[in-house]
Amino acid sequence: MRFLPTIKTPADLRALSIDDLGVLAQEVREAIFEQVSKAGGHLAPNLGVVELTIALHYVFDFGHDRLLFDVGHQCYPHKLLTGRLGLLGKLRTREGMAGFPEPRESAFDLFSVGHAGTGISTAVGVARGDSLNGEGFDPAKNPGGRRVVSLIGDASIVNGVAMEGLNGAGVLQRQFLVVLNDNGMSISKPQGAMAAYFDRLRLNPIYGEMKKTARRVLKNLPGGSLVEDAYHRMGEAAKAALCEDAWFEHFGLVTVGPIDGHDLPTLIEFLSEARDFDRPMVLHVKTVKGKGYRISEGDSTTFHSPAAFSYDPDSCRVELKKEGRSFTTAFGEAMVELMSRDEKVLACTAAMPGGTGLDKVLPKFPERSFDTGICESHAMDMMAGLAKTGWKPFFAVYSTFVQRAFDQAFQEVSLQGLAVRLCLDRAGLVGGDGAVHHGFCDISILRVLPKATILGAADEPSLKAALEFMRTYEAGLSAVRYPRDNVAETPLGGSECPPFVLGKARAIREHDRPDAAVLAFGVMLYDAARAIESLGPEHRVSLYDARFAKPVDAELIRSLLARGIPIVTVEDHGPQGGFGAAVVEAASEMGLNAGLVTRMALPDAWIYQDGRSAQLKEAGLDAASIASTLRAAIDRRGASGGTGGAGGQPIIEVRPHAPARAPAGELRP
Repeated sequence: MRFLPTIKTPADLRALSIDDLGVLAQEVREAIFEQVSKAGGHLAPNLGVVELTIALHYVFDFGHDRLLFDVGHQCYPHKLLTGRLGLLGKLRTREGMAGFPEPRESAFDLFSVGHAGTGISTAVGVARGDSLNGEGFDPAKNPGGRRVVSLIGDASIVNGVAMEGLNGAGVLQRQFLVVLNDNGMSISKPQGAMAAYFDRLRLNPIYGEMKKTARRVLKNLPGGSLVEDAYHRMGEAAKAALCEDAWFEHFGLVTVGPIDGHDLPTLIEFLSEARDFDRPMVLHVKTVKGKGYRISEGDSTTFHSPAAFSYDPDSCRVELKKEGRSFTTAFGEAMVELMSRDEKVLACTAAMPGGTGLDKVLPKFPERSFDTGICESHAMDMMAGLAKTGWKPFFAVYSTFVQRAFDQAFQEVSLQGLAVRLCLDRAGLVGGDGAVHHGFCDISILRVLPKATILGAADEPSLKAALEFMRTYEAGLSAVRYPRDNVAETPLGGSECPPFVLGKARAIREHDRPDAAVLAFGVMLYDAARAIESLGPEHRVSLYDARFAKPVDAELIRSLLARGIPIVTVEDHGPQGGFGAAVVEAASEMGLNAGLVTRMALPDAWIYQDGRSAQLKEAGLDAASIASTLRAAIDRRGASGGTGGAGGQPIIEVRPHAPARAPAGELRP
């Protein structure tokens, strides 16, 4: 009998025997492995928490109690145990299961979570809110109240927000459980002094004997509770034997562990005791990232979030499916070349060497490349310090994570006039990771900084040229953005890209008297080119690679608008404060007719998980939508006699956006 198909709610799970849970764990592992091998997704982090997730749902009732995730890419087992097996086959698509916790899918997911470090703080807020509502668990006054559990792992405990959350948790006067999933890994090898602390703790041979001694002592307590009596009836020696993680004790949290995160009976025993504890507690659980398969255990970095792959279990041979050359790969190789030419260039990432391409840089330049762990704010400040001492720092970071370091970009970089260079991977729509990872606001938050310059890379040659421009830009912060996508096999304008010149666009296709002009920022240049091609020769449309969102090419804008030529701006960024907004502002400042400008940008709405091309179509930024917008702009010009829109108001072209909907099989516990 297979157990997983029978699990519609966690109540079905709790009806199983502990022996059956081991079989269920294997079924969950197999289901996740099979689906991710077909279509990609987060593999190793989910394989590592199967037993832990089963034990949590076995002990707690999260239809009533609260489970809050940190680093939500560990949620697949949780979703399968809360009735979403039917959505697994279309994982990370609109019709299927999101790759991160998603309240639109199920009330078992309290927050959409995709950024590290947040889980403890949100859990503290939920715990306080439940207590204020009279719904918080209290073993004496309200034994039927809600318990709160925060599951944190993949080294996100080193994040500054997690530290702040622990500081807040330590003063709670109620039950509060932090489960620390310690797998010795982040997305890649964890960095920093705290990671070294946990390494020492896991490898300390004294740990095993201490734990055995503590368990023997505790079992001999007549009627004693594993945790409560140890703290209320025993002395400091017993406490020390039970609490090796003294570091957390300084925050005021009782600490238990580490315990084996793949031993279901032990997990259930400890969680059952922790469930009714009346004070904040950390349960330190040691797991193996990628557990259950040799390929993922042996290379949990590669299999953290792989593309689809084929796997021969007999030979353990793996072949990752290749779908072209990515911007990330092109960036990594360009940085190796740049650092080889200029010994003052150095590189940094925040726990994403593979995801940003710096895994090619770190082994070649170990003295000039850094991985700070999941600490974007620290990384930005460290880059400021390096810039202050005469170095040329490049910080490779996902667009969705750069806002976590905006205060540092403002205070320690821009205000000081320092030249820190940001390389924004995953800019725009990111595909299967969905709304939690879209890079939709990097232009708007960075454009406000004086002396900052923002570049867009359309292809590999322009990415290399942008990096070279940034290498010599010393006036302030600079940033180049590029998508989670492949570079064009045949670059527009050829493989030889002219150098970037501050605030100047590049003509790709130019007419003396065009019907309209497209200013495309970044990779949207290619969708715009396809749109223009589809219009046919009867429409003369000039195409420009805008290159800069700050400063925009004022001379080009003046030339076009002064002649009454409509401009369509295209960008994979939000409409507020983006590239199109900068063009409109420039037109207004020059006293030109902004009514001739039509802005195409991401809609002012959330776009959920799906393929990137499907998301672009939904956003109205595919070639067909751009072509339709161009026709409308040309028709408006003809109808107004070439004077542009009425009242000089720019047009914001946003395609109708379907309201957010939960996938089929929406759950409510």
